[in-house]
Amino acid sequence: MEYRHLGRSGLVISEIAYGNWLTHGSQVEEDAALECVRAALDAGITSFDTADVYAKTRAESVLGRALKGERREGLEIFTKVYWPTGPGKNDRGLSRKHIMESIDNSLRRLQTDYVDLYQAHRFDSFTPLEETMEAFADVVHSGKAHYIGVSEWSADQIRAAHRLARELRIPLVSSQPQYSMLWRVIEGEVVPTCEELGIGQIVWSPIAQGVLSGKYLPGGQLPAGSRATDDKGGAGMIGGFLRDEVLERVQLLKPLADEAGLTMAQFAVAWVLNNSNVSAAIVGASRPEQVAENAKAAGVRLDPALVAKADEILEPVAVTDPAKTRAQTPKQRP
Repeated sequence: MEYRHLGRSGLVISEIAYGNWLTHGSQVEEDAALECVRAALDAGITSFDTADVYAKTRAESVLGRALKGERREGLEIFTKVYWPTGPGKNDRGLSRKHIMESIDNSLRRLQTDYVDLYQAHRFDSFTPLEETMEAFADVVHSGKAHYIGVSEWSADQIRAAHRLARELRIPLVSSQPQYSMLWRVIEGEVVPTCEELGIGQIVWSPIAQGVLSGKYLPGGQLPAGSRATDDKGGAGMIGGFLRDEVLERVQLLKPLADEAGLTMAQFAVAWVLNNSNVSAAIVGASRPEQVAENAKAAGVRLDPALVAKADEILEPVAVTDPAKTRAQTPKQRP
């Protein structure tokens, strides 16, 4: 495993982070989840990403049990707040009330006194940003989180939050967007802004929900048990990548991966790590061997010629519009 600083902060995290969205507490049984976490630790992964909303809060609890007994100082645990975690009108968003209650609930489920990184899971257009950042400041100053981050925020939103964070003397150090060879919307605005401000990317879905592994064939049937057949959230996310025109071009990447001595999935993860603003790539797994294989992308430095060829192949189907990076909020107040 290789390690990188998270942006320009002093926090060092593993290039491969283990994430449990759509797996722990939903897709896989707890024994399998524990085996996946063990495989991550064995591979040298020290960074673990979750969120209060994953599997209706169960994912945090599973991760807490999986990491129990590990040396806490040797881990970096990330979680998030924003999406609804209960039926109440205040069980959502980035209000002071929800943030202060949510951090305590997350710590209880994770069985830890603090998280290393607490992230705003989306931008909340119905709560003043000053209120949100002041609540995050209290979370940090109380020792319940060391660093603050955001997820799927636009460049302008990140810049505004960073300005307030400096005034409040708290470290806003990370952005967690979707990023892959097929989904490149952060490159135009978010990445340049974050490079300027010293914020690092912790990217999710570097394999485009499995599409870049090459297992989905144009004109073929969907593999049984794959993300595309999951009715708990996975199928909706992957649908846009399952067009034959996309799958045909993805298959053209195999010779490039072979030349690099990598599987197609490893090639995809190594590609996102090729971006110097990316501090870590989040990988998930339903089987421990998947973790071990994807972790081998750490430390790989791709030949620039191979990167250029991959970009050329996927250029007609890759999504690059910066406007696709936008907050997903309700159209009206609850």
